[in-house]
Amino acid sequence: MIPAALQKILEGYDEADRRMVVSAWETASTLLQGRERSNHHPFLEHPLGVARIVAEEIGLKADSVTAVLLHEAGRFQGEDAAALDNSEAMAGFRKNYPAEVLNIVSGLNHISFITLQETNLNEERYRKLILSYSTDPRVVLIKLADRLEIMRNLECFPPSKRKAKITETILLYAPLAHQLGLYRVKSEMEDLFLKYAEPEQYRLITNHLKATEKDREALAERFIDPLKEKLDKAGIRYTMKARTKSAYSIWKKMQAQKVPFEKIYDVFAMRFIIDCPPEKKLEHQLCWQVYSLVTEEYTPDTNRLRDWLSQPKANGYESLHTTVDTGGGTFVEVQIRTTRMDFEAEQGGASHWSYKGVQSEAMLDGWLRRVRTMMSGGGEHYTDLTPELLGEVYVFTPKGDLRQLPQGATLLDFAFEIHSGVGIRCTGGRINGRMVQLRERLKTGDVVEILTGKNQKPNRDWLDFVVTSKARNKIRLCLKEEENKQAAAGKELLERRLKNWKLEIPDSVMALLVKRYGHKTLNELFAAIGSGTIDIIEFRDRAIAEMAAAEVREEETGKPRRTLREESGDYLIIGDDTMGKVGYRMARCCNPIYGDAVFGFVTVKEGLKIHRMSCPNAARLLETYPYRIQKVRWRSSAERTSSQTSLRILYAGEESASCEIISTISLFKASIRSFVTTDRADGSHEINTQIYVSSNEELEKIIANLKKNKAVRQVTRL
Repeated sequence: MIPAALQKILEGYDEADRRMVVSAWETASTLLQGRERSNHHPFLEHPLGVARIVAEEIGLKADSVTAVLLHEAGRFQGEDAAALDNSEAMAGFRKNYPAEVLNIVSGLNHISFITLQETNLNEERYRKLILSYSTDPRVVLIKLADRLEIMRNLECFPPSKRKAKITETILLYAPLAHQLGLYRVKSEMEDLFLKYAEPEQYRLITNHLKATEKDREALAERFIDPLKEKLDKAGIRYTMKARTKSAYSIWKKMQAQKVPFEKIYDVFAMRFIIDCPPEKKLEHQLCWQVYSLVTEEYTPDTNRLRDWLSQPKANGYESLHTTVDTGGGTFVEVQIRTTRMDFEAEQGGASHWSYKGVQSEAMLDGWLRRVRTMMSGGGEHYTDLTPELLGEVYVFTPKGDLRQLPQGATLLDFAFEIHSGVGIRCTGGRINGRMVQLRERLKTGDVVEILTGKNQKPNRDWLDFVVTSKARNKIRLCLKEEENKQAAAGKELLERRLKNWKLEIPDSVMALLVKRYGHKTLNELFAAIGSGTIDIIEFRDRAIAEMAAAEVREEETGKPRRTLREESGDYLIIGDDTMGKVGYRMARCCNPIYGDAVFGFVTVKEGLKIHRMSCPNAARLLETYPYRIQKVRWRSSAERTSSQTSLRILYAGEESASCEIISTISLFKASIRSFVTTDRADGSHEINTQIYVSSNEELEKIIANLKKNKAVRQVTRL
């Protein structure tokens, strides 16, 4: 039975193409019968989804759709590309399908076995690997469609596999889509990456966009009103669209500029799409005419003018961009293009063959030739610095396992990432075969091998260059253990000598001596005595001198008075003076704290409730009850007290890892109210903890540092 989705694709084909695609579908249905995805849905959903993207969104034809179905049908016939190419299934394909289709299938077979380690997580290296296995440009287009289908259905994969999928997507596939001019595919991949990599940030931005939608609509109306008469008088037929930036693009700017959503001023752009015949000279003339009318009305920023009409991008993108000041400090990006240009930018160059219903084999072939050229020579480069924005690097073990570490991580951090015992005994290592020292910084794509020594021990200098919490905590623990041994010996030595000298040192003097010797704790002082760093005789003489000085101070000034200084913490106030005496309370569903992006919701019985913008209920409230939304803010000059919030932490490994988690939280201005650990069925552990923090900035620091711990799988604010 042919599914409805495939029937829709077949409507645009002639009889021969229909027979070929239907035959491929029947073959796939037979060979994949009983196969399931991780969510127990039929595996056939995947090739059907890829075929739809290939045909409907990228615009390839029947031979590509057929190749998709045959590749997926034969993918379980062997454990490497050679086995697939020589499988019984492939032999059957050769009898029934054109050589051009089989060439695409073979290319797909080969690139499906490219490993992450081979790519070095580098887009250009990955592009060259694809090119080495197939010179047919449709192979990479189909692979992009395959990855887009996977990202749309990422929930069907177990959590353990999702991290690798989203990492590959943002570092390899989104750059390829950008390079080939498939901007819609690229943007969707980026947004899906953000949805799974930073779910709270994704909710925060998408809910902000919903909350400010009417403001953007009003700005669009104000912008176009003065231009309507001029455009109509000039006889220019056009459509105007207000294009909002993708959630990923907004997040990327927030990270790069270190500002909240409200400080991103180019969230959306005004796009003029001119309706005219696809004649280059006429298209350029009308685009510049619209530019002239816009800049007569509004002041342009000449530094932001981008002319991709005279010199289109390597991937064929054509448009005219500028930024204008609409008054009051409001800047709007303006994009001017024709219908043809917009269609290519949105759908990708391969869709030329179906532009305005005209099926042109020559136009498709021309675009595919351009894709082949870009694949061979590079073309436009993707300038996104995603790993740096995320603050992460991705490196490999010699066996090809992918490991994620914070930006700036060293060889020693990697050693502790492998195992604490390996880190403690680490003496050096090799990066990409080159011998390096412990403090060598890692880069994405590095292959790292660790060398160890039986007699190696951590030293305090290691703390100067490691960056992961796991490494720092383990080094501190080892140093503490060694310090405790020396402290016990030093304390025993000091007590024995003091007894022999018939000398007793008051606690106040001991505390003073700790500072005089530059230590933080009494234990450190004892350890210095035990290790011989402090000479015991010199210590006795100094102690006697300090006791004598203390007696003199008491005689001269009397017992010093102690004053209790009460420090006033910042006090939390919502809203400004315009709120008057309106009562409000924090919503229990999201527990806002000082600094969170928030909004107010007028309830029927409980007055005004304050919700976080990233609250799970925010989208529903903003969409369903817009008339009950009250804009609120934290008073910037307010005093603050600590606010309670809750975290759910999932971690793997030994239960003792909870000590590291408590230690991490305690490093910041936070106090733990409750801390409950529960064992999960899969062997992992769940911690539910309530903490008091002064602001969301402090909470974000805590969460970021918890995530650096490799044992921690997930940190969720409740």
